Amino acid sequence: MAFKLHFLFSLLLVYSLTINEAGMISYGTSCLNRSGFPVGFIFGAASSSYQYEGAAKEGGRGPSIWDTYTHKYPEKIADRSNGDVAVDAYHRYKEDVGIMKQMNLDAYRLSISWSRILPKGRLSGGVNREGINYYNNLINELLANGIKPFVTIFHWDLPQTLEHEYEAS
Repeated sequence: MAFKLHFLFSLLLVYSLTINEAGMISYGTSCLNRSGFPVGFIFGAASSSYQYEGAAKEGGRGPSIWDTYTHKYPEKIADRSNGDVAVDAYHRYKEDVGIMKQMNLDAYRLSISWSRILPKGRLSGGVNREGINYYNNLINELLANGIKPFVTIFHWDLPQTLEHEYEAS
């Protein structure tokens, strides 16, 4: 079933490709609507905390392995970007949820930054209340706007402190 839906979506995406006057590919969405999908199909968006939140040094967040990597090896990133600001969802989540509501999305899959909740990597290092509040506020905003949250607990953004600990072992 999942393969069929993925294949169907891929076909719709290819079908929606057009070439504009400048010879550039554009992705038309006018042919995409809910009527072509089965009842109960969940329309949503997804993000990765590192690529989306920003506020890398705010709200009590500790550094993650991606912070270290992108700062140490910027040449390994095509556009030399990092997650320091990203799309600034940490500060703009209400606006983002409003856009999701305007898009009539049913769901949003977010990942929780381990470094924002446990800056030192472990419960024994302390829980960051500001991080907990951020995710509570985001989830409450989603629910208040009729958008179902789906949460990924770990999305490959290990706290840097844990990498240092295990490197030493």
